[in-house]
This record gives sequence, C-alpha cells and structure tokens, in this order.
Amino acid sequence: MSRLVDPIAMEVFSNRLLSITEDMGSTLIRSSFSTNIKERKDCSVGLFDSHGRLIAQASHIPLHLGSLLGSVQAVLARYATDRMCDGDAFVLNDPYLAGGTHMPDISIVTPVFIDGTVRAFAANVGHHSDVGGPVPGSISGRARSVFEEGLRLPVIRLVRGGELDEDLLALIAHNSRDPDERSLDLKVQVAANARGVTLMRELVDRTGLAAVTEATDDLLAYTARRLRNRVRAMADGQSSFTAYLDDDGIDGDPVPIRATVTVHNDTLTTDFTGTAPATRGAFNVPESALRATVYYTVKTLLDPELLPNSGMFDCIEIRTEPGTLVDPQFPAAVGARSITCNKVARALFGAFAELLPPDRAMAASHDSVPAIIFSGPRRTGDGSFVYLETIGGGMGARSDADGMEAIHVHLTNTSNLPTEALENEYALLVDEYALVPGSGGAGRHRGGLGIARQIRAVRDGVIFSVRSDGHLLGAPGLAGGKPGRTARLIRNFGTDREEELSSKTASIVLAAGETVRIETGGGGGYGDPAERDPAAVTADLRSGKVPALGRAKS
Repeated sequence: MSRLVDPIAMEVFSNRLLSITEDMGSTLIRSSFSTNIKERKDCSVGLFDSHGRLIAQASHIPLHLGSLLGSVQAVLARYATDRMCDGDAFVLNDPYLAGGTHMPDISIVTPVFIDGTVRAFAANVGHHSDVGGPVPGSISGRARSVFEEGLRLPVIRLVRGGELDEDLLALIAHNSRDPDERSLDLKVQVAANARGVTLMRELVDRTGLAAVTEATDDLLAYTARRLRNRVRAMADGQSSFTAYLDDDGIDGDPVPIRATVTVHNDTLTTDFTGTAPATRGAFNVPESALRATVYYTVKTLLDPELLPNSGMFDCIEIRTEPGTLVDPQFPAAVGARSITCNKVARALFGAFAELLPPDRAMAASHDSVPAIIFSGPRRTGDGSFVYLETIGGGMGARSDADGMEAIHVHLTNTSNLPTEALENEYALLVDEYALVPGSGGAGRHRGGLGIARQIRAVRDGVIFSVRSDGHLLGAPGLAGGKPGRTARLIRNFGTDREEELSSKTASIVLAAGETVRIETGGGGGYGDPAERDPAAVTADLRSGKVPALGRAKS
C-alpha cells in the first residue's frame, strides 16, 4: 500500500478497469445472435493479470466468476506465456479438463501483449443454449456423467496470431442443434475480447506499464486488507447450517449440504464436512463453481461494495471432502450445478446468520435456478430451435423489509426473455406470466412471491425438459417466519389432461396446443406473522398478493 495511497487515485484506477469490462460486456451482449446472450444476458467478462489473478469483473453473473477464474488458470497451466502469440484466443469449457463449471458455459481467453510480452488476459464466458448431448439444451438433472452433457472442450487455440481456425469452429458448431447460432456467438466472444485488448493497451499507453502494474498490485492488496478488516470486526466463533436438495437428480431422499463457517482473527474458513456424497444426477458442483459461491456469499454479507478481484480470496479457506457433492470426481455429471450452488449459498447464509447482527440476516429465498428448455421445428422455415430460460422466484424477507418478488437470487443474475421476443423467435406462445399469489412465507415481513410462466407449443414435436428443485421443500423462514411455498410443474394446466410433472423431467414431446406451466417457489418470511403491520396485511389482500382464504388458484 506504499505507492497508491491516494484513495481518489485508487478509485479512478479501479473504475478504469471496470469501464473496460463494461465495454467488453456491452460489445458481447449487443452483438450476439442468441436470445440467451443478447436478451437474457447470460454471460460475463473479466480482466486478469499475467499471473492469472482477477483484477476486474463486470457486474453480470456471480457464478461465472468460477468459470472465468478456472478458464484463465487452465490456459496458463496448458500454455506458458512464451508459447502464446499476439492475436491468439483460446476456447474451453470442460469442468475437469479446463476449469469450467458446466459444458454450455464456453469461455474465450485472449492474452494481452504489450511490448511483445503477455501482460494481461481478457476473458469472457457465454452460456450457449445447446452444445450437443442426448437432451436439447445439453443439461438434464438425470444425466449420470459428463459424457451425457455435450461437447467437452479442453484448452484449444481457436485463433492463432489473429487467424480464426474455421475448421475447429465448424467442429464445435456442428456438435450443437443450432450450428449457425453457435458459430456466430463464438465469433462475437472473440471480438469482445479483442475490444478488451485494445482498451488495455490504450490504458497502458496513457499511464505507463510500470504505473499500471504497481496500481494493480496495490488494488489487490487494498481489497485483501479491506476484507480482512471486515472479518476481524466479527467476533470469533463457529456456526453451521444444513440446506437440502429435493433429491439426487434421479430419485431418493433429500440431499444434505452442510456448511460450517469459522471466524478466527482475520481468517474465514468454510467447511463442507457432512455434505452428502456426489449425486447420481447432474447436481454436483465442480471446484470453480464452489469457489465462486463462497466468494459471492462473503462479499454479499460482509462488504457488498468490495471490489471484485483476487484480493478478496486471500483470507478465505475452503475445505471439502473428495467424492462429495461439492468435490465431485471425474466423470460425475455437473450440468445442473447452478441449482446446487444456490442451495450452497442457502447453507452459507444460514451459517452466517448466527455470526452477524440480526439486521444483516435474511430468510432463505427460493434458492434455485429452475431452467425450462423447449426445442423443436422453427415457427416457419427449415431448421430447429433451442429455447432455454432460467426463471426467478421469491426472495427471502429481511429484518426490515419484505422479500422482493419474482427475482433471480444469489449466483444468477440473468434477465428474463420478453414474451414478444420469445414468440417472435420460437414456435411457442406465452399463455400467462404472473406472480403466484400467497407463495411468499408469512412473517413480520413477508417472503417474496414466485413466478408462474405457462408456455404453449404451436407446432407438433416440440420437446420439453426442465431442471428444477424446491418442489418438496420450501424456503425456510427466519426468526419465527414461515417457509415459502414450494414450486410446481404442470402439463396442460386447467384441462382434463392436467398432469403434475417431476422437477427433473426430460424430453417430453408436446403436440400443438399443449402447455407446460412452472410455478416457482416463494421466499421465506422473517419474524412472527402476528407482528405484521395491519396496513401491510390489508395492502397484500387488496393487491391479491395474499389470497383471503386457502391456496390461490393461479
């Protein structure tokens, strides 16, 4: 901290880096062809130094922190920087071979050459709607190994000295159900990194290489010291909490995820001893995804304004047992890891609730990332489509406020796909998109409401799959609050053919006119429901957010 002691200079430099990542992210989102990236913004970008340390990440998807970190470290492990050339770009996705978190998240990593030497890396990751495998969308909760989850990419040089390998690009694209979309989006990812390279070079030209290097070291040191100060301000102690998945992706009893948080001086330890063995289905969490979950939780609860860089990792220790759900061994399936990561966050939030003041605690949210996938013939013309969307739900209540309605929580931060865009792109119609009345847990402050989304096929042969959770166990309340309502999945809702489906349904073929409806879970309540402000109760009843009697007929 001896060099960059001016707080204004620190703020200016950190925002310069963040502005570069925001520019990269805007390029990626505006230029992409898939609705998954251009509409839902299921992507992230970051900058790393030559040692693979994260120095800035745009405000996109917290879980992608794991993909980006793992990807850059995998590139450095595979290629020494003296084997890289100016204009190179590497493509990768595999959780075991390349530090990824699941196959649809494809990363592009590009070295930044300055004066003939690698001085930084620009990296981005985009969730591709399909990368092959037996199930459209490439993710099934029932997959039993990574060999059922699509194309596996180790670290491969996609661009060599500025020359795109068209043969490799074609190989990747044609292992997808929508090769044109894959090819175009990958080219955009390469271009987004190229924009980051240009902006980093401009920063060095203006400031000087030595100044940028010193400022980066100071920035990481400042972040590390600031987080240690936050931990040191907590009382030493230990607390545990257990969250549950409904099942292991195939069937069976609820699956425990146990987190123990220990505070000692200025060090935090998160220990997952007691977590269940690796699941038979695709709910296992690779190392990169677990690290992202832990770092997100600590940042959120202790210092939300903390800069997103590698400095915040220094005082956090993560302990796991090999062969468990949070430390799977090859070839365990990992495609649905985002659902588990949100339940890991639930366990960590629950453990931290005993170590933090009550005004910093929050009841559990729906803590899932239910994903619906439709695939089939396009509305008009030849070819097929794959539509994937993750659906929000209710946020948990806090000590001073109701939970937010219809929102993504924890590790995901994607936008919804507007109904107009969905119906324009795909052979589908949206019958209903609404809140689920009464789904939030009761309390002095009420949990947020879940989402009802009902979609109709307009052509025969549309294939539907889903990965979801929280259909058996709702979000727990806190301090006397009640749990949120569980999720539901219904085929042909409101007809004489109505059928409740499993939360891990795969490859159901719909005829034209058939519908699928998902109702996501609500957030848990906070405090004794008898203490709720009568005016708030009246407002809930008038708005229809809470039905007067019984379960709402959504």
